[in-house]
Amino acid sequence: MPHPTSTAVVTSCAHCGTGNRIPETRLSEGPKCGRCGRPVFSGKPIELNAETFDRVTGGDLPVVVDFWAPWCGPCRTMAPEFERATASLEPRIRTARLNTEDHRMIGARLAIRSIPTMVLFRQGRELARHSGAVPAAEIIRWVTTANNT
Repeated sequence: MPHPTSTAVVTSCAHCGTGNRIPETRLSEGPKCGRCGRPVFSGKPIELNAETFDRVTGGDLPVVVDFWAPWCGPCRTMAPEFERATASLEPRIRTARLNTEDHRMIGARLAIRSIPTMVLFRQGRELARHSGAVPAAEIIRWVTTANNT
């Protein structure tokens, strides 16, 4: 039952992409998707595509997106670090990944010039950007700092 005095946020399910309205006070309680019944948060970055990008980055929760490509060595090195950072950032901040090789138009639209590049979004607006591979602790520090500004 929602808490009437708490603010609700809309965030996409990690599995089916459906938007779910969740009271902020209940984000850490393992909310389930109203459509598919699976956990809204999976502990792993959401794999984005052209159809899901705007919906996921346009939600109420901040979303940090890792722009990467399969041929990029630094991207492959950073992938497990980004996944480790996800475990610390969720549920207050979503994480997602977008393969720029498969979705070039989104990379071009956002002027992604080098990879890996992380971009922090809130309600569809870019808040901050960081290029280059970094360890999980640095990802967490950067996202936390950028989200508080």
